[in-house]
Amino acid sequence: MLVLISEAVHTAHGERLQAVAPAASWLRLQDDGSLVLDARLVEHDHVAPDVAFISNDVFYGPVKACFAHIDAWPSLQWVQSAAAGTEAPLYRTLVDRGCRITRAHVTAVPIAEYVLRSVLTHYQQPQGLIDQQRSHIWQHQPFRELWRTRWLVIGVGAIGGEVASRARSFGAYVVGVRRSPQGDEPVDLLCRPTEMAEQLADADVVVLAAAGGDETRSMIGPDFLARMKAGSVFVNVARGYMVDEAALLVALDRGVPELAILDVFATEPLPVDSPFWDHPRVVVSPHSSGGGNGRVQRAVDVFAENLARWLRADPLAHEITARDLPAVSETWLSEKR
Repeated sequence: MLVLISEAVHTAHGERLQAVAPAASWLRLQDDGSLVLDARLVEHDHVAPDVAFISNDVFYGPVKACFAHIDAWPSLQWVQSAAAGTEAPLYRTLVDRGCRITRAHVTAVPIAEYVLRSVLTHYQQPQGLIDQQRSHIWQHQPFRELWRTRWLVIGVGAIGGEVASRARSFGAYVVGVRRSPQGDEPVDLLCRPTEMAEQLADADVVVLAAAGGDETRSMIGPDFLARMKAGSVFVNVARGYMVDEAALLVALDRGVPELAILDVFATEPLPVDSPFWDHPRVVVSPHSSGGGNGRVQRAVDVFAENLARWLRADPLAHEITARDLPAVSETWLSEKR
């Protein structure tokens, strides 16, 4: 069995993976796009990997373009992604020809931390304290508490669940929205999408953490925004295409929501002339809420477990089927969801 991995993964985790699959050979993708097998350079056309691991370092590193074209190897039987999103056109290509695809839910922790930190920053305004310290000013600074705020978390899967748990630990009341309730959601109240609008008037914080898909396209539009509470905060860590961005800008100009914390946009990278960059009620981050350092280890853990399952011919965890793929593809890879 020939397994394609990045050189970074081989260096950091090669011994562990070799222990899981002692008979495997490792095709190592270098930063410059070249391939190394058994300490020698090989041509792409001269190798036929059976398995590939699209690891976290690939998403933002120089080898991303090389991994984007792994469908050129008809030999591939299984591809493990460190991401959870299913919008990549690559997935459709591979699934349609019978290659198995598995994903990973490893970014829920950092995304949840990002959400709480962003809302706390808005509530506490720590920059004011920094400015006072620089000016040697001793002046009391009151701030808003998360205690007894009401949160509406849209999508209580891996990410939404982590957000809800953390918000509740601060004493917030959390309403969760989920299409298919499981019964173990860490929320105070669970409702279905058809009941979501009724909760908006009371929500101090609205977090969009739903999974991508055709049914969620432009789900946040003028009617939704018009129902939001004065002084509320809107956070999007899901997908940019779920929000009618023109309607959001109009709502922000009117003052409700009070702030939009946006980690994702319909067009990425965000164009330099986008009005979101300079809007006084917007916080922009470059699709990086999932960038916590722990995600790398968690992704390798998922791959190692699935590799062991593959060798035993057991069911693979987090496998994607054709039903999971949206009709319209977005960016080729994303670490979200």
